[in-house]
Amino acid sequence: MRALISRSTLLGRAEAPSSKSYTLRGLVCAALANGQSEIERPLYADDTEAGRDVLRKIGAVITEKGSSWMVNGGHLRQPDTELYCRNSAGTLRFMTAVCSLVPGICHLTAGLSLSRRPILPLITALRKLGVNSYSERGAALVSVEGGKLQGGSTYLPGDVSSQLVSAILFIAPLSEQGIELELTPPVESKPYISMTIDCMKQFGVKVEHTPDFINYKVKPQLYRPAKYRAEGDWSSAAYLLSLGVVAGEVEVSNLSRSSHQADRQIWILLNRMEADIHAGHNSVRARRSALKAIKADLSDCIDLMPTMAVLAATAKGVTELTGISRARLKESNRVGAVVEGLVRMGIPVREEMDAMFITGGGRSPYCHGLQHPGRNCRQHCHRGRRMRLQDLS
Repeated sequence: MRALISRSTLLGRAEAPSSKSYTLRGLVCAALANGQSEIERPLYADDTEAGRDVLRKIGAVITEKGSSWMVNGGHLRQPDTELYCRNSAGTLRFMTAVCSLVPGICHLTAGLSLSRRPILPLITALRKLGVNSYSERGAALVSVEGGKLQGGSTYLPGDVSSQLVSAILFIAPLSEQGIELELTPPVESKPYISMTIDCMKQFGVKVEHTPDFINYKVKPQLYRPAKYRAEGDWSSAAYLLSLGVVAGEVEVSNLSRSSHQADRQIWILLNRMEADIHAGHNSVRARRSALKAIKADLSDCIDLMPTMAVLAATAKGVTELTGISRARLKESNRVGAVVEGLVRMGIPVREEMDAMFITGGGRSPYCHGLQHPGRNCRQHCHRGRRMRLQDLS
């Protein structure tokens, strides 16, 4: 596929769609609550529909009513077929834990891209809680024998994925003894864990944890049906706000600046880059700005890495983005893909395992000697029609 992007000025207003992360978390909590819950304004997306399909197969009754999903939960059953999680890592990980509550055996499968995503630490943590579960050579093929979840103490690495932590927290209140969970530091993506705790609280469940998010204690308790509204998505808004900063003026509504969402950090990062950005009651406006380079740790908001890398290409100076190594373990190597794209446009980039150094604000015609395996750098960068920085401003 080829796309030609011409120099443009953008002006307009958009409403942020509902958060995928909050929609999926709300679905899980509603399915575990005994009674009918309402999820207002859920996000229709492949990941959330994957979660909805799996929950239906294990007993949740989910129907559409206007702009809401009505969820009758609390009665889990063994599925008649495999539970296909598509390419949704959240669905695979959350449902692996939830299946420990399902009487009988559940087989979970997923798309090929998930075979590279970590699942074994979760399997190990569940085994410590007495759950008979295994994964086929670490691939996205998981079997869980559920029923009564005894509970107890278990542990997880804190730097692999917050979804593993959320998965254990979801099932903890329905265990017989309660669950104590300890993470090995460092703990990354803490905002996503906060989102899970916030969602569980809206369904009547309390999670105790230390300020450093290393230790958790969840006593036996019941989920209560709730009327739950999925927040506007800061992840989607980040792209639009950044576009406004680079090429015009954009206002995005349906945003809460008090949100637990990790990508709310874009507000802070743009301010640090001295962007012209202002917040209203439930909206944020961003205008074309002369950005300055910054040093930013993205370990708690890893999904902002591609957006921040592009912003860095327009900022004056050298931007240092750290805490990015986990982005190599997504559905693709996001770090490698972003570096390749920037280099093709003549942006000087130095890459390390957990950091990128991006020199922006210039009009570099070549890649400043960066090497492309098996190719001549100058020939590579002049192949085809290459966009320069001034074409983006």
